[in-house]
Amino acid sequence: MTTSELRQALKELNGKRDAVLYMMHAEKCIVTNAMLLPDEPDHLVKLTDGKHVYILDSSQVAWIKIG
Repeated sequence: MTTSELRQALKELNGKRDAVLYMMHAEKCIVTNAMLLPDEPDHLVKLTDGKHVYILDSSQVAWIKIG
């Protein structure tokens, strides 16, 4: 998955839904009340729960559950 594809998939996260990310060669990552941060000059895909920022490596994401 490319960075732009991952950003497109996460666009609907508005702080009211949880995201469960399943990464290759790692355990799942749960981000409650997830919100996608706007694209910044570093072009990293970042999610926040309001307390933490999660930086995602798009090449390692196996699949995502949004709920």
